[in-house]
Amino acid sequence: MAVKVLVVDDSGFFRRRVSEILSADPNIQVVGTATNGKEAIDQALALKPDVITMDYEMPMMDGITAVRHIMQRCPTPVLMFSSLTHEGARVTLDALDAGAVDFLPKNFEDISRNPEKVKQLLCEKILSISRSNRRVSAYSAPAPVAVPAPTPAPSSVSSYGSSVLARPAPAPIPARPHAAPPSSPAPKRKAYKLVAIGTSTGGPVALQRVLTQLPANFPVPIVLIQHMPAAFTKAFAERLDKLCRISVKEAEDGDILRPGLALLAPGGKQMMVDGRGAVKILPGDERLNYRPCVDITFGSAAKSYGDKVLAVVLTGMGADGREGARLLKQGGSSIWAQDEASCVIYGMPMAIVKAELADAVYSLDDIGKHLVEACL
Repeated sequence: MAVKVLVVDDSGFFRRRVSEILSADPNIQVVGTATNGKEAIDQALALKPDVITMDYEMPMMDGITAVRHIMQRCPTPVLMFSSLTHEGARVTLDALDAGAVDFLPKNFEDISRNPEKVKQLLCEKILSISRSNRRVSAYSAPAPVAVPAPTPAPSSVSSYGSSVLARPAPAPIPARPHAAPPSSPAPKRKAYKLVAIGTSTGGPVALQRVLTQLPANFPVPIVLIQHMPAAFTKAFAERLDKLCRISVKEAEDGDILRPGLALLAPGGKQMMVDGRGAVKILPGDERLNYRPCVDITFGSAAKSYGDKVLAVVLTGMGADGREGARLLKQGGSSIWAQDEASCVIYGMPMAIVKAELADAVYSLDDIGKHLVEACL
């Protein structure tokens, strides 16, 4: 059955182009369009799409407000389109907090210049997030609110490593035969020298949930690898730093790992760690699908810290992190995976579980407290 999509944008050109691109895929059906957030809510309720694409800045009601109402009234995976600017990053992170599953940069030039590449990337993203857990996920929805009367709104590569234009699952995903038990025993304390966390789709909200549970005196340095464009990671690190008791910053070449500090890999580049506790930032390699790549950071940690790494793989598409986790496991380090029920996309954690690399499988809300138990 085709994935039903609702396209929301106040630009007639963009609505048409996105609709044309999606309609050309036999596995996708555009069931409606909307020009503002208020229409988006009405159409979502009436059409019950599997995925909604959403612009932010629209008349009558902006995209973030619309996402909040949709998540409360008819939870549906929402894919946001965003600009590749610091302000665009801030707005996109707000949309993810409101309940959107994922985002893509909105690049009108790429639509006209690289239509085939744009089509492939956008359709792949739509089909992937249509299988997300948004309708049944453990993420809390915002408190119920009444839909207000219309008010005026304030006036490439793929989103995770390559340039493009810039989320709802059909039915709940059936249990997979390889799925690990829903929860593992509480961890035993160990003298870890590094905590490394890798994630992709759903990661910004997941990382926020985990890191806000850590105390300011958390004794182990942390590195974070989130698939995210270069323009977004600085704003994301600043956001986490304001919300968390530990410090968070976008990693720079030469940064020193220290307790109570989490370093976020910069978008578009690769992050490695060495045995002296220093971070090395390398240019993104065009041959790699992910920039930053979880496998690369995990692999460098395995080489530098042997059995003293605690690696955590959170929600995300694909299998990035599996091979790096394999190296860590061979060296005696510990690997945790997020459980299926609390993932937005059970891809990266599933790859860890299916490869029998997971020492423990925990729900998202338990991971932060278990990190404290394992390290303090």
